[in-house]
Amino acid sequence: MLSRYSDTLGEMMMRRRSEIATKAAKVESDLASRSKSAFLATMSHELRTPLNAIIGFSDVIASNKSQPQSAEYATHIAKSGRRMLAVVNDILDISKIEAGSFQINPSPADIGDIVDAAVENVRDEIKARHQMLDVRVPPGLPRLTVDHKRVRQILVNLLSNASKFTPERGRIMVVARPLPNNGVTIAIADTGVGMTPEQVDTALRPFGQVQEHLSRTQEGAGLGLPLARALAQKHGGDIRLESQPGAGTTVFLTLPPADPGRYQ
Repeated sequence: MLSRYSDTLGEMMMRRRSEIATKAAKVESDLASRSKSAFLATMSHELRTPLNAIIGFSDVIASNKSQPQSAEYATHIAKSGRRMLAVVNDILDISKIEAGSFQINPSPADIGDIVDAAVENVRDEIKARHQMLDVRVPPGLPRLTVDHKRVRQILVNLLSNASKFTPERGRIMVVARPLPNNGVTIAIADTGVGMTPEQVDTALRPFGQVQEHLSRTQEGAGLGLPLARALAQKHGGDIRLESQPGAGTTVFLTLPPADPGRYQ
């Protein structure tokens, strides 16, 4: 009798655990679905806004070719086009990474040159917001084996995020340091709005939107940090965030020492 009771109790416990696991999986699936829905809604805004500007200004130029404002309109067209292209490229990169079909092309690199190129890419954006940019890259950093284009993309995303979430006349600092193992760490600190630990987790998750329930005051698709982290991990490195609401955010990009065999 005791054995039969124990067997019955054991079966009930297993059934209960199975029910809990099923419910947990459903909750996780529902959350993922809602996150993707919010992401797609954001995409609609992010793609339509610059596209409308491109079409609108193109129409104006087409009908007013002799107007002196043509050059200014053409500048707006180029800016909107680049913004839309960047969003589309980020979407494609994230999709390839999640599908396991993303490849990098590593070669020996001077990390200081890559930092300089990334800074130049976002300098106008930072200048337009009257923000102070302090870049400290010491000479003699270890040479790494990385994909130049992708590491520059990581840094551009991180710098653009720092500028986007930092108020006008705020400060952004970039500091590169060698690691004891001959790797390199690059810290990008800002005096922006900052995030709670929960918001940091959301910001690092693909399709996560820290501001999805708030009024959107900054442009962006919410892919910058997840994509930057995925690209860092493709190199054998990682990204870590330290942040406090109202006190700014520091992002640490760590890249491992040169090892050409890592990608073979």
